[in-house]
Amino acid sequence: MSARYTGVAVSTGDGRAAGHARTDDGLLDLDLVLPPEMGGPGGATNPEQLFAAGWASCFHSALKTVAARTGRLIVDSVVVAAVQLHSTADGRLTLSAALHVDVSGVGQVAAEELALAAHATCPYSVATRGNVPVSVTVRVGERLQ
Repeated sequence: MSARYTGVAVSTGDGRAAGHARTDDGLLDLDLVLPPEMGGPGGATNPEQLFAAGWASCFHSALKTVAARTGRLIVDSVVVAAVQLHSTADGRLTLSAALHVDVSGVGQVAAEELALAAHATCPYSVATRGNVPVSVTVRVGERLQ
């Protein structure tokens, strides 16, 4: 299979604890630290936040694409991805995620159908399927902005 795009990032230093991440084009160039909840100083981002931002953005695009393909007009939409890091009994780290979708312009049933279709097609959702427990919640409301 031919790649449509390849994103490249390099991590240096001490990785998640006190490292630095930079993309090959330099558009992302930031320090990484442990959050206070993990005994770190905070004040910079961490891999879970970066993963959540990518997943939320990708899922949001999938939601908009599915809506357009099915002729449904979403007036406003917001996707929040919450990525959690867990410690297992044997000391390994694992992830779970919760995707929260807020939309307006469609009813609850249609919004849930769109979110499930987005979850079926979003590359992040596809890549994590079977490996990361994921919940998807959908709320329909008035204009969100």
